[in-house]
Amino acid sequence: MNIGFVVNDVSTEIYTFTTINIGFRAMQMGHQPYFMGVGELVYLPDGSMGAMAAKGNPDSKTSKEMLGEIQSKGFKKEMITSKDLDVLIIRNDPSLDKTDRPWAQSAGVVFGRLAMKDGVIVLNHPDSLYHALNKMYFQHFPEIVRPKTIITRNPADIQRFYEENDNKVVIKPLQGSGGKDVFLIKETDTNLEQIVLALARDGYVIAQEYLPQAKDGDVRLMMMNGKPLHIDGKYAAFRRVNNSDDFRSNMSAGGHPETAEITDEILEIAGHIEEKLVNDGLFYVGLDIVGNKLMEINIFSPGGLMSAGYRHGLDFFVPVVEAIERKVQMRKKDSSLSNQVLATLKE
Repeated sequence: MNIGFVVNDVSTEIYTFTTINIGFRAMQMGHQPYFMGVGELVYLPDGSMGAMAAKGNPDSKTSKEMLGEIQSKGFKKEMITSKDLDVLIIRNDPSLDKTDRPWAQSAGVVFGRLAMKDGVIVLNHPDSLYHALNKMYFQHFPEIVRPKTIITRNPADIQRFYEENDNKVVIKPLQGSGGKDVFLIKETDTNLEQIVLALARDGYVIAQEYLPQAKDGDVRLMMMNGKPLHIDGKYAAFRRVNNSDDFRSNMSAGGHPETAEITDEILEIAGHIEEKLVNDGLFYVGLDIVGNKLMEINIFSPGGLMSAGYRHGLDFFVPVVEAIERKVQMRKKDSSLSNQVLATLKE
């Protein structure tokens, strides 16, 4: 099968990234990956999707070698169309383009819908990706798994929420990732209003109750077809810990991965959101869990699958590719299956 991967920019990918390694493993399993940035997508005269794409070389021995070749000076990309693809995987992070390339934020979703029209299996389902372009989408998941939250641009609203939650809350922009512009406001802080006003210049602001367990880090758990991804009971997960005074555990904020214990409590959280993941056609997502609460659902480009595999000495990329293979086979058997249903259909 031919698999297209939409990323922010092929030139900024790193060989340890989940996207690159899904593509590399698929290539080792006999498939052809193509990598394209959102700025390389094309609407063609016949109404189909096209892209100037970098074709992975099947002779590459490692993901590092494959990526090095397609990023090398003088590498020739080629035009492909949706008619050339069996699967399109949208893996660009819209928040990375929020400031400098706002036009790029929704491009993967828009062109993904074009590809879907041509019979390409698009993962995750682009209609749900559209709704997930900011963190408001998270509020549609079951209330039992979410921390108490307010979303507003009014400092007075957040001040009241802060006082109702023992003068300790986490504040962040509605759209963002990687722990950027995330603040812990405590009783001794006096700059709550200034922070809210600064964040509100770019849109809505989220305030969430602070969970004391956050000091011990969070657990990133990968979900596939609505279920926790695992091999023989070993889960694709890891704990993100920051040993500095920074309360954020994001890798980009100084966090590092450790082995995670997947408790019944964590599996119960996953169970609560299974129905919505399946109904929305969200094939592959990452959950960030603190204690008994789900802090975030990473829907566009959840990373860390290599870190999860390293903790157990397992290759979690193989079951991901195998799941995609089954979807292609199911589409060939029954072309009436909608993309939304097929995205999370296991068998």
